[in-house]
Amino acid sequence: MSNRNERVAEEIKKVVSEALRTKVSDSDIGMVTVTEVEVTKELENAVIYYTSLNENKEEVEAGLERAKGLLRSEVAREIRLRKAPELSFKYDTSIEYGNKIESLLRDLKEK
Repeated sequence: MSNRNERVAEEIKKVVSEALRTKVSDSDIGMVTVTEVEVTKELENAVIYYTSLNENKEEVEAGLERAKGLLRSEVAREIRLRKAPELSFKYDTSIEYGNKIESLLRDLKEK
């Protein structure tokens, strides 16, 4: 990813995180943490990776889909781009994967 794309991705991460914290009041979402944002080369699409303390991932994803318009308008308002990118959300499994690997290593060490 180019420097510009990285900067835009980081700005989108900040704007979406702040908007989720202050402007989105959907109870299904609960506590959501934006872990990473990937933007396409043309800055037309942004994939937002997130984690949540809410156990029901389907409810969280549905809540984020409902808030997508608000979040996109916040990104358009805060970041000066020719066109606001389309947002999509993916649950970030890297933390769970890391915990699983750590648990396996701990089990091996105990044996």
